[in-house]
Amino acid sequence: MHVEIPTPSGPATAEIDRPGGTPIALLVLTHGAGGGVASTDLNAVRGSALKAGITVVRLTQPYRVAGRRAPPTPAVQDAAWLAALAAVRRRRGLATLPLVVGGRSNGARVACRTAAASGATAVVALAYPLHPPGRPDVTRLPELDGAGVPLLVVQGDRDPFGMPPAGPLREVLVIPGADHSLRRELATVSRAVTDFVTTVARHANVGS
Repeated sequence: MHVEIPTPSGPATAEIDRPGGTPIALLVLTHGAGGGVASTDLNAVRGSALKAGITVVRLTQPYRVAGRRAPPTPAVQDAAWLAALAAVRRRRGLATLPLVVGGRSNGARVACRTAAASGATAVVALAYPLHPPGRPDVTRLPELDGAGVPLLVVQGDRDPFGMPPAGPLREVLVIPGADHSLRRELATVSRAVTDFVTTVARHANVGS
């Protein structure tokens, strides 16, 4: 289902896919800075998650809907993302599901920065851009550390944006031979994300 969602920065759009039967979790994913929600890795995750009973929403942020390739400032981007997430949660049957947010590259940064504010149970980060290529001194590690919830990072060992370290709440899955596009070992990528979300959902439902 394709829906348009109003935000303070203009309309976002969401592709909402519901599994057969009763869903166990809601997974909301978004794109990289200049990309879209039809990327190879996001589509692979979508297919695997649906088979596992997870509702999947692929959200296109307002700046991309408007045709811009560069995201706005983090504050503006995060406000629009949170508004879109809130609107998604108001849709039928989605409000009470454990929420896992994430995305690839820049989208993973947004999900990490807003995890607490969104009420997310966990975060999935595909190809997290730890630093600009060739600039390891400009680290974005504080965004990962600040997520405050269980976090799965899936990273290619040839990604020029760096390799995030594991941490107390952070698992890092390294994909051999993959670069920032994460087009290799898609079955491994999608299975890891699906298993992570399923485990998080199981723990959330037990505790509720």
